[in-house]
Formats: sequence, structure tokens, C-alpha cells
Amino acid sequence: MTRDAAIQAASDYVTSGPFFDELAQRVAVRTESQKPDSAPELHRYLDAVIGPAFEAMGFTTRKFENPTGHGPVLLAERHEADGLPTVLGYGHGDVIRGLEDQWTKGEGPWVLARDGVRLYGRGTADNKAQHTLNMNALRTVIETRGRLGFNAKFIVETGEEVGSKGLREVIEQNMDAFAADVFIASDGPRVKPDRPTLTLGARGAVNFDLLCDLRAGGHHSGNWGGLIANPGLILSHAIASISDRNGAIRVPEWRPKGIDPASREALKSIEIDAGEGGPAIDVDWGEPGLTPPERVYAWNSFEVLAYRTGNPDRPVNAIPPRAWAHCQLRFVVGIDYDDIIPALKRHLKREGFPEVQVLPPDEKNSGAFAASQTPLQNQWVGAVRASMAHTIGEDPAIIPSLGGSICNDLFTDLLGLPAIWIPHSYAACSQHAPDEHVLLPTMESASRIMTGLYWDLGAQG
Repeated sequence: MTRDAAIQAASDYVTSGPFFDELAQRVAVRTESQKPDSAPELHRYLDAVIGPAFEAMGFTTRKFENPTGHGPVLLAERHEADGLPTVLGYGHGDVIRGLEDQWTKGEGPWVLARDGVRLYGRGTADNKAQHTLNMNALRTVIETRGRLGFNAKFIVETGEEVGSKGLREVIEQNMDAFAADVFIASDGPRVKPDRPTLTLGARGAVNFDLLCDLRAGGHHSGNWGGLIANPGLILSHAIASISDRNGAIRVPEWRPKGIDPASREALKSIEIDAGEGGPAIDVDWGEPGLTPPERVYAWNSFEVLAYRTGNPDRPVNAIPPRAWAHCQLRFVVGIDYDDIIPALKRHLKREGFPEVQVLPPDEKNSGAFAASQTPLQNQWVGAVRASMAHTIGEDPAIIPSLGGSICNDLFTDLLGLPAIWIPHSYAACSQHAPDEHVLLPTMESASRIMTGLYWDLGAQG
């Protein structure tokens, strides 16, 4: 049996095989890790769905309880021979809240539904379809060649949507169990739906709250207007000191020193296209002098995710006592993670806003990730790039970092591995929103790519 036969089988798996049924079974498990009562569903996903699928492929499985009380972690392993390289994979089985009453497509979040080339359901894009495809690629190589040709380990965690809390501790306490030679996984979107993408890292993320709390209650805006300070105005000016009118960051410690030449060269060929339904890029937004790919894949961005002062639903003629904003910094490698919040406090003091407090967010919004990246020159990157080019007939898009954030630093920094991501989704997939979906042509392409990659890794040893 040949590589071409395996790739054809991988294509058939999506176009006429059991992909729909397998994904439907996984989407139906309501793995909403942001809900405090989700633990039984998180365990069921690993115990009844993922674990048996790996065991049917000749893997052994081990489930780790989460020391932080969040979702459990499954590690599947297939050891074929000493001396072979070990490839570590990853997926997350948890999803954000279903938002059942807001869906307009399909039959709601928990029933996989097809509409043309789209498959709708919570967790399709993030991340159940992605790890389902990779698991089948492993299975296809085993069935076609009779072996992988390398040793394989695969993590499926159930707490990524709450910041992967506890995964670091699980790995630290079981370093030998998670040891490998390279990390290869799939999450996030391609740069364009029809352009396969290779990603070498992830931007970090820190969420925080800004609070301007001036007094105990509101006061009549006619009697007190012009006499007492308005916290909504003060906080808006404090935010304006952090970022200019077009979103360029003003906090010196939050600004990268530059973009390395290799990343800049790789990004020259990148065109960002979210696909049908995606927003248009604001070409003048963000750091001046950078291209859109450089701004999202190689630079930092500051965002205000929520802002509240007074009573937005029922305004009254009163100067509010306080104003609050929930904010986020996405940042690339080179920014001092431990100095992000102290640097902001220094900046606000320097800009004349001593009354604005910087606070940690509440528990549901408290996820944080460090930035991390594998060098473009790494030999594993070259091998993966060559395999993808062999399968698709052209060089894949290569980006230094995901625009989003994930626990990539656990693999690069803690386990010391080159970490490579091959995303299978696209930017307009409605991830984290109602009507989440994946595109069948992208799924078929991804299935072929991953099967070809696993075949090549085994052939090369």
C-alpha cells in the first residue's frame, strides 16, 4: 500500500466516509468547561468517546485528574519501537457555552447539521473537528501501512476554554509520560480557507480589569455636573493613553522591539482572507507601517472587550460613581510576561491617572497564556513544510504565531519541544459564537495533509 492510497482514504473519510457520524457523536457531548457543573460531560467525552477511539488504534490511554479542579486530561500512547522519534499531538474536547437560544443555523449547538459545504455545531471548529481529523489520519496510516513508523502520544485536555488551568501541573508531575521529540497539533484558523497554513507559535494573552471608583453612589447631573469628577470620562481618557485613535499601543514596555527578518520574509506572501461572512480589514488600524499579517501574527494588540459606567440599560440623569472596563493584551515573544501589569500601572501613574486601578479579572475571564515560538529554521519545521508541499503541490503559508493564544509554551518551554500547528479552520467560522461551523472542502484538504504528514514522518523515521 502506498502514500497515495492512504491520502485517498483520508479524502474519502470526509467526502463519503464516517467523518460526519464521528463528529456528530463528539459534538453531541456538551463539554462546556465554562459551566461549573460540566465535569460529568468532560469525563464522558474522554471515557466514552475519545479513549475508546484511541484504544481501537492500538494506543494505551491514561486519564489524569486536574489538580486545580478543572477538566481532566487524557494521554494516549502508541509505542512501536525504541529508537524511533516520538510525535506528541494535542486537541481539546471542551467548548464554550452553547448559547442555544442564539443559533440561527442547523438544529442548535449539540446536533451536527450540514448546509451545503458547512457543518454546524458547537466545537466543530474549536476543536473537535480538528482533533477528529488528526486522529483519523493516524488511524489511516496504521491501517494502510500496518504501522505508523514512529511513536505517538496524543493529549486531549478538557479545559482549554478556561485557560488550560491545571495542564501545566499535570505535565510537570508526569514529565516522562509527556516526553517527546516534536509537538504537532491543530487549532485555530488558516490564513485563508483554501490555503493550508503552518504556524510556529502563539501570541500570549493577559486579561485585566480597569476600575475608576470615585464615590459610594450617583449624584444628580444638574446639581453636580461640573462640580464632581465623572469616572466614565476619566477611564475613557486613561484608555486613550494606552492606545492611540487607531489602536497603536502607547505603553513602551508593551511594544515589541521589531519583527525578525525571517518572520517578515515569511509573512510577505500571506494574504488574510476570513472567507464569506468575515469582516473587512481596517487597513489603517493598528501599528503604522506594518502589513495586516505583520500586525496580527508578529505584533501586539490591545483591546477593550467590555466597558460599563452608569446604567447602560436604563440611563438616568446622574453622574455615575464608577466606571469599569475589561481589557486584554495579545503579545508576541520578547515581551516580559511578568512585567505586563506592572508596566501598565507605571504608565497610568506617569500619565496622571492615579485613580484608575488595574485589577485581575473575575474567574470566568481570567485565562492567561505566555507567548512562545519555534524558529523557522528548525529542522522539524522543514520536514513538515516539505511534507505539506508534497501533498498540496505548493508551499504552505507560514506564520510565526497564531493571532490567538493557546498553551503552546507548555510544549516549547516546559517540555522543550519544537511546536508546530497546522490549523484546519478559517477565520469566519463563528468560533466562540452562535452558528459555529467548519467547511467541508477545508476538512477534506486537512485530512489529506495530516495523513500525508504522518506517512512521511514514519517513512523517514
